[in-house]
Amino acid sequence: MEISHDPCTDTGNWSELPEVSLRQVFRWLGDQDRVRAALVCKCWNHVMHSPALWRSRTFTFCGRPSKYRRAEYESAIWYAKKFGRYLVNCEIKFMNPYNSLLTRRFQITMRSFLARLGNENNRLKSFTIQHLELDRLVWSSSVRNAFLKSLNFFLRRECRHLQSFNLRGARLSMEQGFSILNSLIHQRNRSSISELNIEDFFSHHLAIYASPTFPKIIRSFCNLTNISINYNCISDDLLDTLCESCSQTLRTMNIKCHIHDPHNQVVWGLSWSKLAKRATNLKVNFYFELVMKNDRLTRILVPEIPVRSLNFRSCYFSDPDWTMKPTLTDLIPHYKNTLQKLTLEFNNSHERIDDELLQLVLTCERLHYMKIWAFLGMKFIETMLQYRQEGKSNFRTLKVRIYMHKYETNEEDKLLRNLYIKYRDLIDTELNYFVITYPLM
Repeated sequence: MEISHDPCTDTGNWSELPEVSLRQVFRWLGDQDRVRAALVCKCWNHVMHSPALWRSRTFTFCGRPSKYRRAEYESAIWYAKKFGRYLVNCEIKFMNPYNSLLTRRFQITMRSFLARLGNENNRLKSFTIQHLELDRLVWSSSVRNAFLKSLNFFLRRECRHLQSFNLRGARLSMEQGFSILNSLIHQRNRSSISELNIEDFFSHHLAIYASPTFPKIIRSFCNLTNISINYNCISDDLLDTLCESCSQTLRTMNIKCHIHDPHNQVVWGLSWSKLAKRATNLKVNFYFELVMKNDRLTRILVPEIPVRSLNFRSCYFSDPDWTMKPTLTDLIPHYKNTLQKLTLEFNNSHERIDDELLQLVLTCERLHYMKIWAFLGMKFIETMLQYRQEGKSNFRTLKVRIYMHKYETNEEDKLLRNLYIKYRDLIDTELNYFVITYPLM
């Protein structure tokens, strides 16, 4: 009697799985395991070469010297050569490089990787490289210029197909940044990009809003639906350009304002009003870091902006003249008809803002998400839950870190447990609820 040695027969039920099921299993395998799986039998080898398995890929390169992770660089080039023609969504991570030798190695790898990918691929739709921080000293001038040259050449070849481009945290000079953006524009002076993330794309301290070149480049991005940008790029000319070029498609603007970025320019409310009138579905999300002075915020947050989300982060500084109350009582209520998400993260140890926050919740009827890290009283949480139970507010998410001036918070923790027991039905069925105490000495 003959005994079959067909590997597919030996694997039992695995050989009977349909291709779609095998692909779902193989998605979880790393490169080395996929290579081994492809050697099992002909049917597995056939499934392993399915384009669906190789359409999305994140390439992660270690920023620290490690003999155990050297294969990352060779693996990326191998992938581009073997499966680059299938790649649709590409993300590259190279975080906090330790020294110039690693940046040089990364640049050489990217030169080969991008060249190979440009030759093999004609279907790439999403391309992401975040947090390169090219203005750091570990990037020598020659290495930085060589990398940007390779990237420019690659983008010029792929720009016809790209729909999403993310170079967040690149920190380029004005000339370098304009060159990259121009590479995304094909011969008809139009770009197919619909999602553009250029947050921290330019180096700090650059007043991009003062350059007439930037709005001219953005004019070619006629299909934008989502743009992430820094406030030091915002100007009346830019808003007019967006109004003329992509008002029919533009849905979301994410704007970051950092204290080290120039943000003293005057942007008239009329420009925002014109854009909001033309782009009827536009929603604007603001992210502020350390910009908390009310006079600065008043200059930026004009009433005509269709603000959906406000995020005040990392505001831990001691200034006896600083106060948050005018922002809560006079500024944010301008957006009572549009504001949906509010995040506050700051040290207000010198003033209480419980009453102002509660009044804001009653004023902003569409507010459904609140994340607050601040000095608050236990009564604030109870009143918030009471408002929600009585239908006076519509929030669905409440995340609060209550700062305390002491290490022992047993009494406060007990009060929070009692509140949870009292409003358990509401919390368990209708809310995304997370409230803790946090010693901040």
